Amino acid sequence: MNVTLKQIQAFLQVAEHGTFTKAADSMHLAQPALSQLVRELERALGLRLFDRTTRRVELTEGGREFRLASGKIMQDLEIAVRNANDLAERRRGRVIIAAPPLLAAVLLPQVIAQLNQEHPGLQVNLLDTPTEAIIRAVREGQAHCGCGTFSINEEGIERTQLARDRLLLFCTPKHPLAQRSAVRWSDLAGVPLITLTRNSGIRLRVEIGYEAAKVPLSPAFEVSQITTAMALTEAGLGVTVLPSYARAAAPHISLAATPLVEPTITRDIVMIRASRRTPEPAITAVEQILRRHVQKFSPDWSGTGS
Repeated sequence: MNVTLKQIQAFLQVAEHGTFTKAADSMHLAQPALSQLVRELERALGLRLFDRTTRRVELTEGGREFRLASGKIMQDLEIAVRNANDLAERRRGRVIIAAPPLLAAVLLPQVIAQLNQEHPGLQVNLLDTPTEAIIRAVREGQAHCGCGTFSINEEGIERTQLARDRLLLFCTPKHPLAQRSAVRWSDLAGVPLITLTRNSGIRLRVEIGYEAAKVPLSPAFEVSQITTAMALTEAGLGVTVLPSYARAAAPHISLAATPLVEPTITRDIVMIRASRRTPEPAITAVEQILRRHVQKFSPDWSGTGS
């Protein structure tokens, strides 16, 4: 059986209008073309659908039954097409964004709020979890995308750079190093350092800076949370080296932030998704809004920073 949507549409229009002429006008077809569509449908079904008179056409019993069934098919199809269009236009759908706890707290709320405002039919969920779990969630389909800093060697992951972050020295405004426009890593020799624990990616980059400057690293305090490091620094117990977005993690803490140079150590802030999965239509909107918020989050962030 070879029945086409065009044939069903022609049949339904004739059934609704009661004449081939009005049905042809509604479909912007010549009447002979519409009549041909109905004849082809009747042949395909092996069923006469209309009793034709000189003035009107009337549905046969089989035609009435087919109208009920085919009308529901067309309604379901219209709904399916409309839903697909809504997904493509980001008017509906669901997207899960995974991010490490700090970014989830200081960046993602504004991103989600703007997504809700610009795409009110879009359901956005947040998964705040460590970096290793983000990669696994994206790879296994538990999250549609992730935001943060990730190794470039992860398999099955596609990366999109949003911005480039740099490490800054945080200290009290009265600290001698706070008055400089830039601080060399070698200037940290003998200065008490408050740093994150060794399981932190930030700690690894701090160690790279100290090694490059040939300065021994002997932390005064090792803590797990950025906010704890900043609070200890505010109390005058030492200085800390953190990414620039750390300032937003504790806006109530008053610290000076100075760029570290020789070397300048940067990290790419990226959005990741599974490379073997077709991205949800909403991912484009997520990427655009993420990029805007990341780049305005701090003047030290930029899409092409070095």
